Amino acid sequence: MYLKSINPANGEIIRQYEENHWDDVDNTIEASFQAFSKWKKVPTSDRSNRLLSAAKILREKQEGLAFNIAVEMGKNIKEARAEVEKCALVCEFYANNGADFLANENIPTQAQESYASLQPLGPVLAIMPWNFPLWQVFRFAAPALMAGNVGLLKHASNVPGCALAIEEVFAEAGFPKDVFRTLLIRSNKVERIIADKRIKAITLTGSTPAGKEVASHAGRQLKKCVLELGGSDPYIILEDADLEKAVEACVAGRILNAGQSCIGAKRFVVVDALYEDFTEAFTDKMRNISFGDPFDENKQMGPLARFNLREDLHMQVEKSISKGAKLLTGGYIPNIDGAYYPATVLGDVQSGMAAYHEELFGPVASIMRAKNESDAIRIANDSVFGLGAAVFTQDIERGKRIAEFEMEAGCCFVNDFVRSDPRLPFGGVKESGFGRELSHYGMKEFMNVKGIWVK
Repeated sequence: MYLKSINPANGEIIRQYEENHWDDVDNTIEASFQAFSKWKKVPTSDRSNRLLSAAKILREKQEGLAFNIAVEMGKNIKEARAEVEKCALVCEFYANNGADFLANENIPTQAQESYASLQPLGPVLAIMPWNFPLWQVFRFAAPALMAGNVGLLKHASNVPGCALAIEEVFAEAGFPKDVFRTLLIRSNKVERIIADKRIKAITLTGSTPAGKEVASHAGRQLKKCVLELGGSDPYIILEDADLEKAVEACVAGRILNAGQSCIGAKRFVVVDALYEDFTEAFTDKMRNISFGDPFDENKQMGPLARFNLREDLHMQVEKSISKGAKLLTGGYIPNIDGAYYPATVLGDVQSGMAAYHEELFGPVASIMRAKNESDAIRIANDSVFGLGAAVFTQDIERGKRIAEFEMEAGCCFVNDFVRSDPRLPFGGVKESGFGRELSHYGMKEFMNVKGIWVK
C-alpha cells in the first residue's frame, strides 16, 4: 500500500510513499517509548537549545519547506513561507518561556513544603490535518517536546512529504532520533495505536466526526486527548463598525489559505442598518480576488487541497442557493486544470440552509442579516461550532463585552480576523472540541500535575 502525494494544481502524482507495516509501527512506538525514559531527564536548558536550533533550521530551509507545502496541498507560496516562519516563532516562544511554564508552583499548606510539579506523560500521538501541514504539527510538537514528552505523528495522507520533512528538521536540530517520529499510515490504523499501552495521550486537529471517533477510542482507554475540530466562525458587524476596515479584515479572514481554515471567517452576521453597505463593499472585494498557480506570487489563492473537497464545497453552495440564498459572486467550478474555486459570496443566508449550519471549508462567505445587536449575537451563537468569533464596532468596551461574555467560542477577536498566536490559548467549545493548545495552557495539557507534600 502506498500514500500518494498529488499536486492539486494539476492533479499529477508527485510521489508515492510506502505505507508503514504493523511491524514498523510497533517498532517505532517502542523506540519512542524507550526514548521518553531518557528525554524526560534532559535539562530544560538543553531542550530549549534544540528548539532554538529547530527555529534556525526552519528559516534556513524556508524556501524548500514552503515548496513542499505549496506543491502537496496547494497553498499560495507567500502564505507557505509565512507558515514556516510561524513554526520558527512557536519554537522560539517555548524555548524562551518553557522553563518558566514548567516551574514548580509553591502552595502554602500545613506541610513543611508543598507544591505542584509538572511531569511529562510520555509518547503523545498527534493526528494532524493537511491545511497547515507544518504549523499544526509544530503547534503541538514545540510545547510537547519542551515539556519532556515525545511525539508520534500520524499526518494527513495527502502530505507525507511535509510529514517526513518535519521529522528531518527535528533530527537536524539535535533531538534524539526517536523523540519525534512520523508514521506513514492511514486512518484505519489509528484505533489500534490509541489502544497501545505505550501511547499516553492523543491530540487531534481535524473534522468534528473524526474528533468524535478519536475521543471515543481514547475514552475507552482512559487516555487524555485534546481536540481542535471544525469551526464556522461568526463575525458580527455592528452599525458603528468602521466599514472599510471591517470589510478588509473580513475578506482577509475568509480567503486565507483559500478558505481552508478551521478558524477562517465563515459567517458574517450584519445588523440591518449596515447590511446593504457591507454586503456591497464585501462582495466587490471578493469578486476581485485572484486565484491560480500557487507559485504565482501575484495570485491571492491557490487551489483547494483535493478535487473531492471542491466538489463537496460546490454542492453546499448549490444546496444553499436552492433554499433561497442569493449568489452574489463566484459559485462555479472553473474550466481549468486544478482544484480551483473562486471567492464566493452568498447573501440572505438563513436557518435551514447548508451555508447557515455547515462548515464551508473553502473561499465561500455566508452573509446573514440581523435586526440589532442582540439578534446578531443570537444568530452568531446558533451553531454547533464554537471555535473562533469576531465582532466589529468602534465602541471598544462594547466589543470587549460581546467578545468576552456573549459569544460562544474558544477565542474572540475585536476588530480583527481570528488567528492563532503562540502567546494566547487556542481551542474551541461545543462541537469544535476541547482542551487548549499554545500559551502555557497548551503546554500543560499533556502533563501530570503532581501534588507534592513534604513533612
